[in-house]
Amino acid sequence: MLLIQNIRLSRILINTWRVDLIMIASCTIAYFTREYLIAHHFQVSAIVPTVLGTAIAFFIGFNNNQAYDRWWEARKIWGALVNDSRSFARALINYVDGDNTTSITMIHRHIAFLYSLKASLRGTVDEIYIKYLTDDDLKEVAKHKNMHNAILNIQARDLQKLSKANQVDGFRFIEINEMLVRFSDSMGMSERIKNTIFPTTYSYLTKVFIWLFVVTFTLAISDTAGIAAIFLGWLIGFVFVSTQINGMSLINPFETNSAGVPLNSITRTIEINLLQMLEEENIPEPVKPINEEYIL
Repeated sequence: MLLIQNIRLSRILINTWRVDLIMIASCTIAYFTREYLIAHHFQVSAIVPTVLGTAIAFFIGFNNNQAYDRWWEARKIWGALVNDSRSFARALINYVDGDNTTSITMIHRHIAFLYSLKASLRGTVDEIYIKYLTDDDLKEVAKHKNMHNAILNIQARDLQKLSKANQVDGFRFIEINEMLVRFSDSMGMSERIKNTIFPTTYSYLTKVFIWLFVVTFTLAISDTAGIAAIFLGWLIGFVFVSTQINGMSLINPFETNSAGVPLNSITRTIEINLLQMLEEENIPEPVKPINEEYIL
């Protein structure tokens, strides 16, 4: 997630340089094609790039709105996980009577749940969760493809044991179990966003329309702008391309990039909060920003 208000021009160029080269080549070909092949036969009307520009604006607007909706929903889900995690730990620490060993184990197991879910959403291998699980837990979750779901199942089983041992009363049992349900809901909503592919036709058609616009715009203004039409064609195309790429960077909010939801930072924040609530000494450091520009 970006931390600064102003985006560096270098980052924009890094994201668009390949498309920029294609646009410059297309504008150059379009200019010389008009000059030496079609200049004496017909003139490309300015209405053509005008209509294409309008269509592109609609497509980019739709794409970017949908992309931001996906990103914002993902951010809200993980914001809710932060709040629910703190409430979960607070309830286990303060509402469970007797020996607090099970409560500590469940809070550690919850941290493992978060790291396992994060790794699954990003398609990476993150073994931090291992240190927060007991040997028996590790053996059990190893049998499941969805490890974070298996962890929630163990949590529910331990909560039931606390209830049978009369270490938590009925009202508190319901309250803590509802938090487990919310964790499951957040997990399912996150997986839905990850597994739902944004329709590729929208992105593909937008790219095609931008290319057609750049070519027709260059053809339309070559008569009056001369060779400067190459630069002007690229410049107008750059505006559309950079806007479209900026929106598409949000389409997969759990990816490891500067625009994604900062799962590393959020998970580490929850880990720090919960360990401090347990008054443990070995507290990890917060995730540091990369180049003071963004955080993962």
